[in-house]
Amino acid sequence: MNIQVNTDHNIEGSAELNSYVQSSLSEAFARFKVAITRIEVHLSDENAGKTGGNDKRCLLEARISHHQPIVVSHHADTIHQAIEMASDKLLRALDSMAGKLTDRTSPKDLFEETSVENEEDF
Repeated sequence: MNIQVNTDHNIEGSAELNSYVQSSLSEAFARFKVAITRIEVHLSDENAGKTGGNDKRCLLEARISHHQPIVVSHHADTIHQAIEMASDKLLRALDSMAGKLTDRTSPKDLFEETSVENEEDF
């Protein structure tokens, strides 16, 4: 799973920020690491230096093999809050997608760990 961090010209991209995003998202999406090929993180400051709440935005785009990408975003007071809440939204979206795919037969299982159930004839 590749994690790509993009910032706008109002947010200073630093090694600390990249490290935080990498570790946070790697840990949060560890069970989906086989299915997710790339996560693109777009960080922006919507008010560009003006005071005001909920002006930091995190947009996450998860590229999933053999499926359409899933995109979520969240606005918050700080970049860290925006990242955490957007990752929670993306995790819920991936869980929902995985649940829908396991309800019917699918060639691609989103979970790293698969369980095999024995069916017995009655």
